[in-house]
Amino acid sequence: MGLQEPLMKGAAVFALTAVFAAAGPAAAAPAFEFVSPPNIELNRVFRLDKATGEVIACQFGLRNQGVGFTLCFSSGEGAGPQPVGDYGLVATHHQKEGGIFRVNYRTGDMSICYVSGVKVVCTPQSSRTALEPENRTTNTPGQ
Repeated sequence: MGLQEPLMKGAAVFALTAVFAAAGPAAAAPAFEFVSPPNIELNRVFRLDKATGEVIACQFGLRNQGVGFTLCFSSGEGAGPQPVGDYGLVATHHQKEGGIFRVNYRTGDMSICYVSGVKVVCTPQSSRTALEPENRTTNTPGQ
């Protein structure tokens, strides 16, 4: 009976290790992505929930005395949760740009998010080209 107890403990440790190893990188994948806009005058960082597409932003604020504070802008129009997807943030190389692109890697849709007043807002998601109208109508000659 003396050998069975250590063997059972070893088997339990092995089983738990196998469970965590099977979960792999997916279990450790980060839920959020953080990107700063390219504007060199801003000390702002956008945060994206990678599963829902929700975007907020935070920046450093100064106080007359003390260490300062973190000022965050909650999600406003278009920046709240979106249809389930695989979202990411992309910053352009435009040095005066204060916003970022929210992209959906599953659908190819994009929107532009920026701070407006005290909220983060995002344009509607789209992957249409500028020449592709929203509502197509066919005009036939002679009609």
